Amino acid sequence: MGKRSRQRQKNQNTGRDDRDNGWGAGYADIVKENKLFEHYYKEQGLVPDGEFEEFMEAMREPLPATIRITGYKRYPDEQAWHTNMSRKIIRKSPLLEKFHQFLVSETESGNISRQEAVSMIPPLLMKIESHHKILDMCAAPGSKTAQLIEMLHADMDVPFPEGFVIANDVDNKRCYLLVHQAKRLNSPCIMVVNHDASCIPTLQIESDGRKNVLFYDRILCDVPCSGDGTMRKNIDVWKKWTTSNSLHLHGLQLRIAVRGVEQLAVGGRMVYSTCSLNPVEDEAVIAALLEKSEGALELADSSADLPGLKWMPGVTSWKLMTKEGQWYSDWSEVPSSRHTQIRPTMFPPTDKDKLAGMHLERCMRILPHHQNTGGFFVAVLVKKAPMPWNKRYPKLRKEASSSSASPADPSGLLLPEGSPQEGEAEKEAPTGDPSAQEAGANQDGVCGPPPSKKMKLFGYKENPFVFLTEDDPVFTTIQSFYDLSPDFPKLNVLTRTHEGKKRHLYMVSKELRNVLLNNTERMKVINTGVKVWSRNSDGEEFGCAFRLAQEGIYTLQPYIHSRIITVSVEDIKVLLTQENPYLSKLEEDAHAQAKKIGMGSIVLKYIPNPNNPAEPQCPIQLCGWRGKTSIRAFVPRNERFHYLRMLGVEVFRDKQGVASTGSPHCPLQEDAPPHTDFFQQSAFCLFLVEVLKACLIL
Repeated sequence: MGKRSRQRQKNQNTGRDDRDNGWGAGYADIVKENKLFEHYYKEQGLVPDGEFEEFMEAMREPLPATIRITGYKRYPDEQAWHTNMSRKIIRKSPLLEKFHQFLVSETESGNISRQEAVSMIPPLLMKIESHHKILDMCAAPGSKTAQLIEMLHADMDVPFPEGFVIANDVDNKRCYLLVHQAKRLNSPCIMVVNHDASCIPTLQIESDGRKNVLFYDRILCDVPCSGDGTMRKNIDVWKKWTTSNSLHLHGLQLRIAVRGVEQLAVGGRMVYSTCSLNPVEDEAVIAALLEKSEGALELADSSADLPGLKWMPGVTSWKLMTKEGQWYSDWSEVPSSRHTQIRPTMFPPTDKDKLAGMHLERCMRILPHHQNTGGFFVAVLVKKAPMPWNKRYPKLRKEASSSSASPADPSGLLLPEGSPQEGEAEKEAPTGDPSAQEAGANQDGVCGPPPSKKMKLFGYKENPFVFLTEDDPVFTTIQSFYDLSPDFPKLNVLTRTHEGKKRHLYMVSKELRNVLLNNTERMKVINTGVKVWSRNSDGEEFGCAFRLAQEGIYTLQPYIHSRIITVSVEDIKVLLTQENPYLSKLEEDAHAQAKKIGMGSIVLKYIPNPNNPAEPQCPIQLCGWRGKTSIRAFVPRNERFHYLRMLGVEVFRDKQGVASTGSPHCPLQEDAPPHTDFFQQSAFCLFLVEVLKACLIL
């Protein structure tokens, strides 16, 4: 990777490292003063008259700790909570030690997310439905991505929604943080990829035997920014803040936004957001994007979508200031010596009618002192027509090239493989200047966009994604052992090796399979799929070499019709607090079922009893193993704690890390990876709400 690429990657990480996390280690004492910051924002007039001192006081206060319960309802319908305590107080106070352990454990299991309040806003404005194809352009560390996945799975009875989320980040290492976040939810509808968002490749999907360009129904464009809205938790911003930060990032932000709308379907919504209060990174980018679109985009009015949210409307006038303190109100005032640092798109449009037609007041700026939050900016864009630079190109002559065709139209025109697509010209002229694009479109006398360059993939080499065929030998024993349904989608099962024995089997949705098969040379996939089976050599002698994996049990279980034991609450307590209990430790009904099943992998299933509200009212499914005389649950440590809490068993780890519960025996399985039972989260919310009501200071 060259110097320029490394610098671009560094820029794309700016302002996003801890935006969603917010519960990390504290900072040394830093003087929370920056005269340049105060002077700049006083002059901009973004804060209402008489409130600036209150605004600055709020910026100096620690950010309240906030959490979001994994679920599918709109927030804050008892799904998102904040306290008047800082993260440091919760982490350090002896009185809150058990509560802190509860938060950490449930976060690792995926039942809650420790996420800043304003960070929850963009996904809520996207109006996601289960069939939507979604792109998260700058996704790491992944809290918003988790929200998007949850919204896809709003119907818990559908294990494979038609939609999917493709989560991208430019930083290879941060992609693995993103994988960790996504894996907590165990969805077969998420794919993590590693690309520069400003030139993320256009993908193809197959439909009726022909290739279509993949256009997304929803795009989250949460761009890298200067992060001055995060001063309450990222305290080092106080000493590092300068106006140069925004000037350096504006161009990258605009290029990412342009690339986003190019890949947005007509009728789709793209949410642009930053954790910066600076108009150069906010309204300036939106105004430039609207002006380039020539009516193809419009700002949506989202004022009624979150009625409890206090926000300031976007502004229509702003100024630029250099780090030396020199102000510019218009491009005409900028000396030529600064033209490389300051660009025309950083200023408000000079045409008053055009400016009024943009409706920049529909943008939303959240100020910290209004609701005790961080600072944030968000705007919702709706695509009304194909982007104009795409429409300008006439069709290529047939004799020009057998591998070229007319640019794709976002309304869904078919496209031969290898042909240029909407946005390819934009990569050559990232500022979006149509004249620059048209100048480069004439090659050998043929009118059209330049050919796409072969993508270079950097970073670590990933293992391949290899889909199994319907007649693969592994299905022979799996089919009979677990009595799989005839409609089980075998073609959606993949492994990560071409040769040798398959160690793990994963599943993806049919739509993600389509994306993977048709874009292996276009994108770098870091991770996808949910693990459903793992090889167990001991299982071969019992009839099947693959045992069930807890991660994928809620995806797989609807297709399994044998080796299921229905258990009670007391049975679950025994299974989760004893290492290898004898079969006789189970209650009579479960004991009788277990005796009829041979040795090997099993499903332990709890069905709620609506006539007994004292018991958990959500289904529970655990992977287990039926031994010769004993039975055990294969459940990782934090998930064991999660279920025990649901059943009223107190779980607490002392200073030495030793767990104590209501039972003397509690196997921890330290080596097992944390994960969650994704499809029962909504009901579990009721339990968490009661805990939070008892613990939090609202």
